[in-house]
Parts: sequence; structure tokens; C-alpha cells
Amino acid sequence: MIHEVDEGIRRLFTAAGVPGDHGDLAFDAPTKEWTARRNAPTVNVFLYDLREDLSRRNAGAHDVYGDDGALLGRRGAARWFELTYLVTAWTNRPQDEHRLLSDALACLVRRERLDPGWLTGSLAELGLAVELQVAAPSSDTRAVSEVWSALGGELKPSITITVTSPLAGDWTPAGPLVTEGMVLRGDSAAPAGGASSGDVRRLRYEGPTTAEGEGFAVARPRPQPSARRRRGEPIR
Repeated sequence: MIHEVDEGIRRLFTAAGVPGDHGDLAFDAPTKEWTARRNAPTVNVFLYDLREDLSRRNAGAHDVYGDDGALLGRRGAARWFELTYLVTAWTNRPQDEHRLLSDALACLVRRERLDPGWLTGSLAELGLAVELQVAAPSSDTRAVSEVWSALGGELKPSITITVTSPLAGDWTPAGPLVTEGMVLRGDSAAPAGGASSGDVRRLRYEGPTTAEGEGFAVARPRPQPSARRRRGEPIR
């Protein structure tokens, strides 16, 4: 699911033309080593936090049907996670960085969710909304500065985006249709040195079938009840 959210964000920026024809879009940790290797204007989207949204946790499962109405299987309830990214701009001049970061901000604030056409894999199959929250106020003002300290770099202007995405529940495929009959055997104790004997009961299968075997009994039509004799009529 995480890589599918990354792809959705990449398509969001690409559709808006950010960072442009001569720029790069990266999802790397902006460490000093990465900064030294950079050789083009870059918008970097760094995932630094992931946690479950417990308020949206549900239980149970639901049936999934195909286009023909056949049962395909059962899907467990999705679990929702908040993925928090740090968006930064990297150029050789602060003015150019601010301009590039402004383009990224303008692109992000126009969306409250990722467009369904940008979703791939399990996110596309689930058909659930992937919500996007941009530069939301945070009660933990130390979070971003601690991220930069952990990366070993200096504090840099950034945009925090939080993506709330579902993680698909367990999938249980439906079994094949039953096309064979059932035989019930009540085996009795076998005498010493002898073969066991048992009572075999065949269950009647009323529907059409091409299967063969002792599990099927011939479906005989039921006799129709005779007409009731009216009072005074002779007995036939």
C-alpha cells in the first residue's frame, strides 16, 4: 500500500507539471550524502511517519461478487493508516527553492484526496477515497525539527502532507461450485479378521449434473396424488 500511495503522489505532481521538465521528483531521505549527489532542481517527498487511525478500525468481512453475479470471495475490513510526508525543494539558490516549493504547495492545496485515476494496485481495487491533508496545524511542533536532526541536515522550509489510506483486509477466495454428490457411511465394528460392513446412505441430487458415481441417486419423479372421490361416486 505504501508504494501505491507514493505512486499516487508522483502522479499528482506530474499532472500539475511539478517540478517541471528540467527538474526531478524524488522520494529519498534528504541526507547530506543525497544532497551532495543532487545535480538538478528537485522536489523531494520523504515519508517519515506512519501510524494507524484507530478511530476508523472496523471488524467483519463482506462478500465480493463478479460482474456475472458469482461469488468471488470474502474481503476483510480495511484498516486505515496515516502516512506523513515532508515535501522540500532543492536548488542552488534560495529564491529558486521558494518558487519551486510554492508550485508544489499550489498543486497540493487544490486536492483533498488523490484522484481515482492516480490510484494503482490494491488502492484502485478497493475503490475507497485516499484523503490528503496539507500543512495542517500540529500540536507537536518539534516533529519536523527532530526529523532534520535525525537526518543530519539543517532545518529547511518544508510542507507536511498527511495521506490517509486504506490497507486491504485479508482475502478469502470462494470455493468451487459443488458438482458431486455426498455419500454418508455408517461403518460398524468389523469382526476379527473380517471386512467391515457399513450402512451406505446416498443423498439425492435433484439438479442437473454430468458427474457419475455412487454419490448420486436417480432422481425419480414423485407420483401425483390421485383426485379425491366425491361422496356417492363409485370406488375405482
